[in-house]
Amino acid sequence: MNIEHRLPEIRADWARRGYGFEYWIDPPGQIWRDFVHDVDELVILVEGEIEIEFGGQKLRPAVGEEVLIPARSRHTVRNVGGASNRWCFGYKGDGDGQR
Repeated sequence: MNIEHRLPEIRADWARRGYGFEYWIDPPGQIWRDFVHDVDELVILVEGEIEIEFGGQKLRPAVGEEVLIPARSRHTVRNVGGASNRWCFGYKGDGDGQR
């Protein structure tokens, strides 16, 4: 399953809600470990598999399922699938990726 065709709609929705929007592709096994931001972050899986760990829980959202990572939550994002994944994230505010 792939929701690539919905990206303009998702981007517009996030902008209305005050979030930036970034598109990312990770190879199998990629890990983004122990990030902390001063603002809330939204994540949505476009294609493949992903695991998001924060607040003592490990989530494996389905394609198209939005996850909110609260501000100041230490979190790790992993591609747990056997192929590249595609996902989007956005920070509350300008979404410049520097928070």
